[in-house]
Amino acid sequence: MKGYQVYIFDWDGTLMDSVARIVSSIQACAKLAKLPVPDFDTAKSIIGLSLPEAFAQLFPDHISQGQAHIDGKPLSELLTTEYKQQFRELNQTPCLMFDHAETLLQTLKAQDKVLAVATGKSRRGLELMWQTSGTEQYFTAARCSDEAESKPSPDMLNQLLAELEVEPEQVVMIGDSCFDMEMAQRAGVDRVAVTYGVENAERLSQYQPKYTFDSVAEMLASIQD
Repeated sequence: MKGYQVYIFDWDGTLMDSVARIVSSIQACAKLAKLPVPDFDTAKSIIGLSLPEAFAQLFPDHISQGQAHIDGKPLSELLTTEYKQQFRELNQTPCLMFDHAETLLQTLKAQDKVLAVATGKSRRGLELMWQTSGTEQYFTAARCSDEAESKPSPDMLNQLLAELEVEPEQVVMIGDSCFDMEMAQRAGVDRVAVTYGVENAERLSQYQPKYTFDSVAEMLASIQD
């Protein structure tokens, strides 16, 4: 995985082991809103999208009808607000960096690489995770779901390339979802797929990733001298 100047990471399921917490937060939101509670795999399948887009896919009949809820608030808005409270304050499911993830970031920085994040999280959500993990220092830039079009649009990557003043061939996108891979493909950026997050190798392979890794340790070994 050597040879690139800029390494752009997805966050959830790529650097942080947060999938179980995201899924249980989504399920709690559905229960509180008296909606059908999605099973684990269904809830997991929308990780990487912005929250409004995720809820629109999970509950298309309710969202498309513009169903209101308490105090006349749109259902999508209510679910988004409740999800953030669940994930940040109420949910006690562990949410930690994957083993070797910080060493990977440290090693790339020591090689004078530029690191960035492209995530379905909001800016506030990402900054909270940076604070709790102590990893903000490694990243030069980030694009979040409230600053750009949701994945799989290439908008996040196009904005990052412009900000960092680099060409697509200097950049690689590392992610665990088909949304990450499609976003990178549409931006003309090489792709690295990781299979320890939300998707398996077979589904990710359709986007022709340059590398596929089954663990952060494998990825780390690929960039070490």
